[in-house]
Amino acid sequence: MESANNKELPMPGTSGEKNHPRQTAQPALFRALAHTLLPFLLGVGCSGNDAGTPSSALLREVTSEVGLGAEQQPWPGGLYQIPEISVGGIGLFDSDGDSSPEIYQVRYPQPANPSQAAPNRLYRMDKTGSYREVPEAAGLDDPGYGSGVATGDIDNDGDLDVYVTNIGKDGLYINDGGAFTRAAKGSIPTSEDWSSSASFLDYDRDGDLDLFVCHYLLDDPTRICHISLRDKRDYCGPDKFQGVRDSLYRNEGNGRFTEVTREAGISRALPGFGVICFDLTGDGWIDIYVANDMKPNQLWVNQRDGSFADEALARGLALNGAGKAEAGMGVALGDTDGNGSLDLFITHLVDQTHTLYSSVGSGGGVSYRDRSGSSGIGAGTLAMTGWGCGFLDLENDGELDLAIVHGRVARGPVASAADCGPFWSSYAEANQLYLNQGKGRYTLEKKRAGTFSSRAEASRGLAFADIDSDGDTDLVQSNIGNVLRVFRNEAQRSGNHWLRVRALTGARDDLGALVTIAAGNRVLRRPVLSSSSFACASEATAHFGLGSSDTIDSLTIRWSDGASESFNAGGVDRLLVLRRGEGRRGN
Repeated sequence: MESANNKELPMPGTSGEKNHPRQTAQPALFRALAHTLLPFLLGVGCSGNDAGTPSSALLREVTSEVGLGAEQQPWPGGLYQIPEISVGGIGLFDSDGDSSPEIYQVRYPQPANPSQAAPNRLYRMDKTGSYREVPEAAGLDDPGYGSGVATGDIDNDGDLDVYVTNIGKDGLYINDGGAFTRAAKGSIPTSEDWSSSASFLDYDRDGDLDLFVCHYLLDDPTRICHISLRDKRDYCGPDKFQGVRDSLYRNEGNGRFTEVTREAGISRALPGFGVICFDLTGDGWIDIYVANDMKPNQLWVNQRDGSFADEALARGLALNGAGKAEAGMGVALGDTDGNGSLDLFITHLVDQTHTLYSSVGSGGGVSYRDRSGSSGIGAGTLAMTGWGCGFLDLENDGELDLAIVHGRVARGPVASAADCGPFWSSYAEANQLYLNQGKGRYTLEKKRAGTFSSRAEASRGLAFADIDSDGDTDLVQSNIGNVLRVFRNEAQRSGNHWLRVRALTGARDDLGALVTIAAGNRVLRRPVLSSSSFACASEATAHFGLGSSDTIDSLTIRWSDGASESFNAGGVDRLLVLRRGEGRRGN
């Protein structure tokens, strides 16, 4: 039994008429202390771009430095339409094969001009290290009410294709050398529902990437929807709308997709937000995990015959340790405690600690337990509303750290230093950076997190890539109002080494592969993923911090279809591209 800070015990408070419908009530004293003291303890503010970063900061904001500062102007206000506080995807991916990831910004119209399109933007890095907007986003200027993005090579030609989720009809874009065209009409039977996160996966092992799309709400999400809270209007929650069943599309290999949702057994209309597609049960087949808003999460376990069964409850992933459903948003996957198995992390609303599910078991019998309290993460996230998130080895020491972006969905007190405008400052919160101290024990880093944590904003998306090709992982976050923030990793590593691995099947990244290396006395495992966090796509590269180890003793890839190969890694401090069929076959 873990401590009361963990979710094995019920959290206090229940929903009531005077509380926001997407959160439970905290005890009055706790709420008062959290809202009064937390902003000052964190040094919260919203003003200034690229400012206030200590010289020893692990992360340094470089938004203006890379040419994006002039674009970042928050909106003056909102209309109390729920999409205003529930979207904000980012894509970080190399679309033109120059080994430098682009920034793809999924945008949506200002509340004051809801009928005016806000086309998505693509930024490419030039030779000076600055990002420049690509005219008409190289064909990716989707004019819809943008929600999220997924990337994957659907035609196995070596170019990353892009799927854009919208409130309304989604868009599939085919890449030809860095220029995109919308897929032909009828290529994929997308619906008009609100799509949130999406992910490509090869669930049927036929060699091409299929597509899973989370849907959030069914009714008209752009209608004015508000509640009365302390005699002031505020945003309503998903309980005012009907949920939607998620969608699974099978790639037919001829440029067309067929919806197979019903045939695959994907059922129940729930408000889906975050998704990860990976082998989460240990049987070698790709599964699908969906974080639902205020409803039990789903783990669609691959039955190896084209169908899936929801085993989230049986495997400990549907509810928290107290047996409660939570408001799931962002999802991250990684080996947090170095035991060789991958753990899941989910962000939630205020009054619900973000949840770390630690995996136990092997050989198809993997299950999960809520370890939020003992990890050191739980108590520090109770007063926050989390969205995008991800594991990254900031210091290249072999331990996975954790970055989380925050932003309220209900109006709250404004910190004295906040400068995000009179409207959105009431929804602003500080981000958090947790450092892994070993064996999955985390501590909250405030001072050295720089403006990533010292400034409060209404953030949503968080994506990851090595944007400057220096061997560490950088971050890009999105805020309400189509605002981007770019953070460069500047951790002092004292000679720590690293290795980045691309795992290719044919010409495409093998999404769902697992890369394992042995270096010195450590065995490290990293998944090959693109879609994770909240409605975001990140660089599909397995990154390893090696600490002082300057040699790789062994490297093995378990491919997404369960087969494995071992490779000679060679030297460290480089990007290693490995292709299926060029290694030594395993058992």
